[in-house]
Amino acid sequence: MAKEMLLKYGCNPNQKPSRIFMKDGEELPVQVLNGKPGYINFLDAFNSWQLVKELKAATGLPAAASFKHVSPAGAAVYVPLSDTLKKIYFVDDLELTPIASAYAAARGADRMSSYGDWAALSDTCDGATARLLSREVSDGVIAPGYTEEALEILKKKRKGGYNVVQIDPEYTPAPTEHKDVFGITFEQGRNELKIDADMLADLPTQNKVLTEEAKRDLVVSLITLKYTQSNSVCYVKNGQAIGVGAGQQSRVHCTRLAGNKADNWYLRQCPKVLSLPFKEGIRRADRDNTIDVYIGDEYMDVLADGQWENFFTEKPEVFTREERRAWLDTMSGVALGSDAFFPFGDNIERARKSGVEFIAQPGGSIRDDNVIATCDKYGIAMAFTGIRLFHH
Repeated sequence: MAKEMLLKYGCNPNQKPSRIFMKDGEELPVQVLNGKPGYINFLDAFNSWQLVKELKAATGLPAAASFKHVSPAGAAVYVPLSDTLKKIYFVDDLELTPIASAYAAARGADRMSSYGDWAALSDTCDGATARLLSREVSDGVIAPGYTEEALEILKKKRKGGYNVVQIDPEYTPAPTEHKDVFGITFEQGRNELKIDADMLADLPTQNKVLTEEAKRDLVVSLITLKYTQSNSVCYVKNGQAIGVGAGQQSRVHCTRLAGNKADNWYLRQCPKVLSLPFKEGIRRADRDNTIDVYIGDEYMDVLADGQWENFFTEKPEVFTREERRAWLDTMSGVALGSDAFFPFGDNIERARKSGVEFIAQPGGSIRDDNVIATCDKYGIAMAFTGIRLFHH
């Protein structure tokens, strides 16, 4: 392995020179097997690798993440996908291994945000996962290993330029980390906090029941938040993040943003959406965008302009606000994590509209009583973890 890698440029083309290296002169723990990853690619690669490695360690399940601009668009551990989820993730024609299923779930929950993503895999990338990656718009992938079949497939992607990075799974970074900002070096201890179900024991709400699935999903949510730019909130169901709200200045904006993504994920599963009469040959990205328009208020404009003929064989009926709300009201069993305390009960009010029944947050607000009372109003079980998970 090399001691340094020269990069084309930094975050932007004018930021030169650029490289990654080890300050102590040791060899880098990564190898580039194909392509030429850039500065942001490596930021996504190293953050996403930490996330999937911790998910695997905490749950014992294969894990995957889909990263964009140093935050996860999605993350998931392996839970068998239903036929409906396979359809909305466009993988119903593929044979899926556990690690391929995990990536399909990580990428599929918010396909618009995952467009052009960086993928991370906790396990060896196999042929099934490589075939899935090969047909999606993606910048690169990091994994602890690749089968010969997988490498052969990935090396043909993007005219041979697809970024394939292999990391040493035994690599352990130094306990102290540094970052330079404006010529000034910041130093802090690495966030080595171990996240598991043990930190969900303090339940101040009347409902103190956390199912095993809820505990798993809350752990997935908290580990995802550990590598999401703050402020952040994450909704999880069936082992996969279905809505991530990242980098917002107001926590309720995180809750709304992530909740809207979770709503879109669930609306896509409505029979009325699943039966849309798409024309043959519509690209997956165009189909994704069209579905997003259909499940939103913009569809009225599409009807008025006659644009529906570009995508559908016949004019679909309007998916009314009342129909959407009625479908969303059937959503349940959602877990929600927050990287810092909820200052007001309005976050809970918004979360329960997206089927949230379980919450994990640090606690410690002067208005904890109001937040607890709002949870009690809806029968939500909430755990105080006592741990903040800011990431910058």
